[in-house]
Amino acid sequence: MTERLQKSKAIVLTEYKGLTVAQVSDLRKQLKEVGAEYKICKNTLVSLATKGTPFEVAEKSLIGPTGIAFGYDDPVAAAKKLFDFAVKNDKFVVKGCVLDGKLFSAAETKEISKLPARPVLLGMLAGVMQAPAQKLAAALNATVAQLGYALEAAKSRKTA
Repeated sequence: MTERLQKSKAIVLTEYKGLTVAQVSDLRKQLKEVGAEYKICKNTLVSLATKGTPFEVAEKSLIGPTGIAFGYDDPVAAAKKLFDFAVKNDKFVVKGCVLDGKLFSAAETKEISKLPARPVLLGMLAGVMQAPAQKLAAALNATVAQLGYALEAAKSRKTA
């Protein structure tokens, strides 16, 4: 448990009560595709393992049967998969998540799950950073072009 917590960027706490073994296996398979892992854990063990880590705040949500999704690669991807699974399985409940040492409620976790994937966010950031340079180049080009047109007009007036 401690090793998993050390490798994790985020954890998502769930309640799995009423799910079949096949459904939990299917969930594990879906999470593995996005670089996450799902484990059913005893609350006391989780409480002991999180002591002194950024995930210690999760102790408040350790009530009832708890399953934890460990997000290793993209913390948002695990939350997305869990909410997709919850839509299909009404007995499955997302309790919340811990990200950067902060505990988020189920509603806040749902909002986090709606964020675009990391590569998409990086692409958006690159586009935003590139836009001012493109506008500057276009403005400089337009100024030079206008100067050229003015010089050409002045030259044609002198010859006429």
